[in-house]
Amino acid sequence: MTIRYTLKLAHINDTHSHFDPSRVQFLLTEQQKQYEVYGHSGGYARIGYHVEHARKQAKASRQSFLFLHGGDSFQGTLYFNQFKGVANADLLRRLSPDAMVLGNHEVDAGNGPVKDFLDAIDFPLLAGNMDLSQEEANKEAPLRNHPRLFDYAHQEKIAKTLLKPLGNTQMAIMGITLDQMKLIARPDDDTLFANAIDTTRNTVNALHRQGIKHIIVLSHLGWDMDKQLAASVDGISLIVGGHSHTLQGDFASLGINALPYGERINNTPILHAGKYAETLGLCNIEFNAQGEVTALDGSNYFMLDKHLIIESEEQINPEVYQQLWQQLDDHPHVLWDEQDDEIHRVIQQQYRPAITALEHQVLGFIPRNLVHTRLPSKALPHGSEIAPWVCKSIYHETKRLNTELDFALHNAGGVRQSLNKGPVTMADVLGRLLPFALPLVQYRIQGKFLYQTIESAINSATNNSISGTGAGSFPYTYGLRYCYDGRRPIGERILTLEVLRIQHEQKLWYPVSLDSYYYGVSSNYTASGKEGYHPLLEAQWQHPLEELTLPNAFIRFMERQQGLNGLLTPQVEYTSHLWP
Repeated sequence: MTIRYTLKLAHINDTHSHFDPSRVQFLLTEQQKQYEVYGHSGGYARIGYHVEHARKQAKASRQSFLFLHGGDSFQGTLYFNQFKGVANADLLRRLSPDAMVLGNHEVDAGNGPVKDFLDAIDFPLLAGNMDLSQEEANKEAPLRNHPRLFDYAHQEKIAKTLLKPLGNTQMAIMGITLDQMKLIARPDDDTLFANAIDTTRNTVNALHRQGIKHIIVLSHLGWDMDKQLAASVDGISLIVGGHSHTLQGDFASLGINALPYGERINNTPILHAGKYAETLGLCNIEFNAQGEVTALDGSNYFMLDKHLIIESEEQINPEVYQQLWQQLDDHPHVLWDEQDDEIHRVIQQQYRPAITALEHQVLGFIPRNLVHTRLPSKALPHGSEIAPWVCKSIYHETKRLNTELDFALHNAGGVRQSLNKGPVTMADVLGRLLPFALPLVQYRIQGKFLYQTIESAINSATNNSISGTGAGSFPYTYGLRYCYDGRRPIGERILTLEVLRIQHEQKLWYPVSLDSYYYGVSSNYTASGKEGYHPLLEAQWQHPLEELTLPNAFIRFMERQQGLNGLLTPQVEYTSHLWP
């Protein structure tokens, strides 16, 4: 007799404080015409309703049920800026996940906010390769031995695992997060991260020795690393992931490119659910007695408003509107706006009023759309159009402190979104453009280390000769311009590097001398050497600017200038090693 085990799974990841429904766009075709269709999808109240519905379905069918979060609940919107994780813990607790894995943005401000989060939630936080064996005794915010934290068992070199019933057997869930955490986040100095693949392999082997074959890895490694993990470690039943904002599912008829849901590597299905609580992953899974997934049926699902916005050069008649609406209603992976009324009430009454006030506070106007892209491209050869304005704001607001300054330097990942033409509100800046309240740091550094910094950061952003940490490390500047050619040998890719001097109201550019010293300003994230910026640690000195953070420098500049006016001369010249 063949033994089969069934599981109904719900999953989300990278929700980033998007408690309200998020704006989404579809490209629909009707009568050989294409229409841009906009709606709002997801949010915690809708997710809460559909997860509870799935939970009841599983109970009625006598299935096991799991609801998992793939990490990065923190940051992202004004809700986090205003409530610093309190709302995240409260609303996640109301969603009742079975487990969440630690994401990198949970440790943007060190271990303290993680401790606060753990104290406020009532579900397990999995961080199976987070090594707290060196944690200092009597520290203010200790994580070691916290009852809701499943961290690294240092002596055994395995992840502490969560066990859940699956029919007449047990299923193990381990959480594996980025082992490069110190390069992209700010965990405390006494917190280490063991190798993700080695920890997973050791843990799988240990579970097999205990007779446990049904093993889920709840991962915050990203799509590419999840594939590498599946290929490297035999015996993983399923990977439920996050970090890369990867959407899976068949949405081609909606004009959305996505990867196949449950794509298998080494016979291990991998599941991701996009970003920002826009979609919810729901599936039915069947396992054999050896822990292998023998069937997986499901997808990610949009949870849409019933009211749509349709853009077209022609007037939309009611018949076309109804046909487009019907296309969405007929799509197998579209749900609608049923919601958990209690979660909705808490958001609207307890948290929303503070956000609404900021949405009505206008800082200034911008005359055209400013597009943000992390890397330059053929369409945007100088890269982001908004990141240089952020750098200019940092530069000018630092100069106003009567401090000596030559340039501003900032990483692309610290800027999150484009800005559209028209009024810019406090909510746009704090909630979307610059949601990370990073302090600014001034430093004095020798020219040779500036050459090294720019090249190293770009190499890291593009994986040029090194294994980087993502495109977010690409450098944008004001008062410092450079030309990078990725086709040249490492160490010779910065063809020119110049610093701006203003003499008699005239702007002049001079080559950066290897031996001379220059004054710069960056966020403390960048100045601490993250993501390829380690040459900045060679600065002669670094001084924090207590009165300035990244977003408030931009806000002050916007208010002073009443917007972003004029044109910025490009300060980035870039040739990719991948371009012919």
